[in-house]
Amino acid sequence: MIDFTVVDLSRLQFAATAMYHFLFVPLTLGLSFLMAIMESVYVMTRREIWRRMTLFWGTLFGINFALGVATGIVMEFQFGMNWSYYSHYVGDIFGAPLAIEGLMAFFLEATFIGIFFFGWDRLSKVGHLAVTWLVALGANFSALWILIANGWMQNPVGSTFNPDTMRMEITDFAAVIFNPVAQAKFVHTVSAGYVTGSMFVMAISAWFLLRGRHLDLAKRSMAVAASFGLASALSVVVLGDESGYVATEHQQMKIAAMESMWETEPAPAGLNVFAIPGVRENSYEVKIPYVLGLITTRSLSTEVPGILPLVERAEVRIRNGMTAYAALDQIRADRNNAAARQTFADTWHDLGYALLLKRYVDDVPAATDEQIEKAAWDTVPDVPTLFWSFRFMVAIGIYLIVFFAVAFYLASRHRLGENRVLLWIALFSLPLPWVAIEFGWLVAEYGRQPWVVEGVLPTFYAASGLTLVDLAISLGFFLTVYTTLAVIMVLLMLKIIKAGPSERNVLIDGIRGSAVVPERAAAAPQR
Repeated sequence: MIDFTVVDLSRLQFAATAMYHFLFVPLTLGLSFLMAIMESVYVMTRREIWRRMTLFWGTLFGINFALGVATGIVMEFQFGMNWSYYSHYVGDIFGAPLAIEGLMAFFLEATFIGIFFFGWDRLSKVGHLAVTWLVALGANFSALWILIANGWMQNPVGSTFNPDTMRMEITDFAAVIFNPVAQAKFVHTVSAGYVTGSMFVMAISAWFLLRGRHLDLAKRSMAVAASFGLASALSVVVLGDESGYVATEHQQMKIAAMESMWETEPAPAGLNVFAIPGVRENSYEVKIPYVLGLITTRSLSTEVPGILPLVERAEVRIRNGMTAYAALDQIRADRNNAAARQTFADTWHDLGYALLLKRYVDDVPAATDEQIEKAAWDTVPDVPTLFWSFRFMVAIGIYLIVFFAVAFYLASRHRLGENRVLLWIALFSLPLPWVAIEFGWLVAEYGRQPWVVEGVLPTFYAASGLTLVDLAISLGFFLTVYTTLAVIMVLLMLKIIKAGPSERNVLIDGIRGSAVVPERAAAAPQR
């Protein structure tokens, strides 16, 4: 039988790695485009202040990028170390986007980021601007291919199970690339990254203004960040709505759990603004009529199924999957069994549901009604966690729209740097985009449990056969190293921020051993 302590520790280790890694990714996405915008203004106006802005924010981008690489590479190795059966079962499909991301996007970004820092005096202004935009595009291409891979896990299109190799294999790579779930997740995720970068620039610039330092740079940076942040925050809402619409088509249990909706309501369904989720029903709830149905189905007549009907549907699919499992056993015993192959071809889409029974019984076709019912209930993720995580994410998103709208209005009136209340709000709002993003990933990933690949492979079935000691040691090691790296990143960023912008490339000066503080650099004797 499967050791679920090992499975839970494997999940915890990957979750910790992923959530640490995603502390750096959004800021990389946001700062890369803000840098490109600032350097574009520099090339058009030839005003030196915009070059200094690009260098300053680019230095902070470089530190963050390095930490993102360090944490992201380990994640990819974990697919082979902690999730070896997952890699065997779906590696032909999942591995392709990851390989393309490394060859096409990561190498592009990593190459041009070096030219960005070392090429200021070696390239023309237009040439260096092109490099900066390639860095930004590389970061977004990297996110695209990662999210194509993740989107396939949420909606496994363009693939089929091969009974001869006992693996999922790709049948339509275009369907994998243009998977609607992947496309919706990509635009929603990168927009959230743009909001994060904008808030980071707003907060640091607000700190400069509150201290009366680097006023020209801070005011211009805040004006750019306010405009870009407002557009991005509005995009997050619009594109998040698209994600919800796509999830209603492909991940109905996730939507029902997010809304703590146990029974199917007459269309259009109402939205739970507040609820106390219980077991099989809510203890208390406050609804806005029709809103959920309109958002998730964009119609007045389409129902949004509740948790209990979806559990009944899962039970039917489990029984159908048991037929597929039995036919697969017959094919393995006799590869020329045409009747078994036909039966399997008709039922293989539910094979993953039959694998849920492995939690309770080794001989799947011999499962009892009670075991089938338990497996069907396993398709329900933790309702309170999803319900509140989603609402915290949405609440922060609404707050950020209001914040950036006010900031944009003040910036358009050239009064942004004078409003000390808003400056303090900006400074203390710095962590909010990260909080919202982590809640969003919790909804996306925890919401598809018990599946590592939706409807195809249960999470517990995908883990490697590691020991408890192996996982405990590696988990402790990862947490220690990642926490240390996060602290180092914060300290380095604080050092750069306290030093302030310079006429020189402060990151390259630091690599060469030069002083990063402008005043010290000016006071140094000439050689």
